[in-house]
Amino acid sequence: MNGMSRATRDFTRRGVLGLGAAAVAAGVVGCGADGGPGRPAPGGPGASPSGAAVRPIGDGSTADTGPQPHQPAGPVPLQPGETPPQFVVFSWDGAGEIGNGLFPRFLKLAKDHGAAMTFFLSGLYLLPESKKDLYKPPNNPVGASDIGYLKDENVRNTLGCVRQAWLDGHEVGTHFNGHFCGGSGSVAHWTADDWQSEIDQAVSFVTGWRTNTGFTDLEPLPFDYRKELVGGRTPCLLGQDNLLPVARKLGWRYDASSPGGVQVWPTKKSGVWDLPLQSMPFPGHSFEVLSMDYNILANQSKNTTRGMPSNYPAWRTQATGSYLGGFRRAYETNRAPMFIGNHFEEWNGGIYMDAVEEALKGMSDKKDVRLVSFRQFTDWIDVQDPKLLAKLQELAPGQPPAGGWNAYLSAV
Repeated sequence: MNGMSRATRDFTRRGVLGLGAAAVAAGVVGCGADGGPGRPAPGGPGASPSGAAVRPIGDGSTADTGPQPHQPAGPVPLQPGETPPQFVVFSWDGAGEIGNGLFPRFLKLAKDHGAAMTFFLSGLYLLPESKKDLYKPPNNPVGASDIGYLKDENVRNTLGCVRQAWLDGHEVGTHFNGHFCGGSGSVAHWTADDWQSEIDQAVSFVTGWRTNTGFTDLEPLPFDYRKELVGGRTPCLLGQDNLLPVARKLGWRYDASSPGGVQVWPTKKSGVWDLPLQSMPFPGHSFEVLSMDYNILANQSKNTTRGMPSNYPAWRTQATGSYLGGFRRAYETNRAPMFIGNHFEEWNGGIYMDAVEEALKGMSDKKDVRLVSFRQFTDWIDVQDPKLLAKLQELAPGQPPAGGWNAYLSAV
């Protein structure tokens, strides 16, 4: 999609790249208790989730409303001999509500199953196309974007859904802006200064949407984005090396941009937790596939998002089996956290959305499973004993602890 080169398509088929969802659909699909955009905070307009007064920030696009609701109790260190939880992070690249109802669908699914997720918001999804000249992407023309811009009604809907996501306890990260994957302007070639500019602009679009859109009838996003933002995922999983020094300087705690990770306990890279998409079993094949919808698609219908409909049932089953196969491998052995990335898309008849839903349902009721956001997982891993964590990091994919968890972790 977006004019990928043959080399990029071939690279993608090997399970390396994940591309942003195209903002092509229109329609009115809102979030919130009343089904409309801009869900009011509990207590009515001007009230925070805790009932305290709202402190507007800047032009009122965002506001300090106090602690985020629906957060788990403070993390505690794993004790020697204790079985680690099985963490699973479902994350969404772009996180725009483009009229297909997928953002509300997965907010409801998460609520029904006690899950927290991470929504990597593309900053451009809050910038009207009429103001595209405000975007100055590094090494690309002013206003350029490989994912286009949302229609105004979809900007409104995205604001409502992002607001509800935070109130429901989910994380709002960043997927940056224009999603440039190929050519000389690709994020793969960006310098640290380029990344700093891109981040600054993403933050400005989120914190200045009221000025840029002229919308006056919507509640502010109920968080201080400069404090909320602690991690992201780069377009196409490219450019991490030059991003990391900037992320560290900004105080980011993790980055989810690494391609081709394996199911092991993570480590830090350049002082930032490296939380990659992971290779997972691909039913019917000897090779593995990256844990993202686009990479499964690339191995099923190659370079098209509209394959033969007669294949959809088998592909849906295969996609679901891949997610659950990766989950079982970790859950029954090294308990490595599982990281899953997706887009709000309808590729191949929407089968990948169905697969994600079925996989989440198949994981949520298992003992010790925690469906969390990247930030919540980072909270947990940050308080662990380094010696115990090092023992966890020694376990290879699919390797159970020798003698069971009690014996393996008691010797720490």
